[in-house]
Amino acid sequence: MTSAVRKTVMIHTDGACRGNPGPGGWGARMEFRGQVREICGGEPETTNNRMELMAAIQSLETLKEPCTVTLYTDSVYVRSGIMEWLPGWKARGWRTASKAPVKNQDLWQRLDTAAARHAVDWRWVKGHAGDPGNEAADRLANQGLEASQRAAAAR
Repeated sequence: MTSAVRKTVMIHTDGACRGNPGPGGWGARMEFRGQVREICGGEPETTNNRMELMAAIQSLETLKEPCTVTLYTDSVYVRSGIMEWLPGWKARGWRTASKAPVKNQDLWQRLDTAAARHAVDWRWVKGHAGDPGNEAADRLANQGLEASQRAAAAR
């Protein structure tokens, strides 16, 4: 394999939150040549949008080398943000068109950096509609949420 040839990876991501804000979780199902890797995590106090972003960030950061990625998300916020809004935010110094600070700027910057390493095709999929990859990512996000709640309760 030459350095010009990238591995092709399919990723499904999802975020979950109980309350908004509240405890949250993120999950990602990554597939390469029939091999599957599932990752998840969570935070005790967060928002659904932050968990959607974290799922995409963590999955892209997990890849050990630049890849060609098809990333499926059920979050219009993530897909529209990365494909439509991000260039304007950056040009305006991380301000929205109405001059307000961009919410979740820290995560958008991290996602921008993570995505820049790869050739990413961002795709939206309807959530909770039977898509097997999305259902797996949802299950993982809820596992991350449960784990963050258990950790918070143990403190």
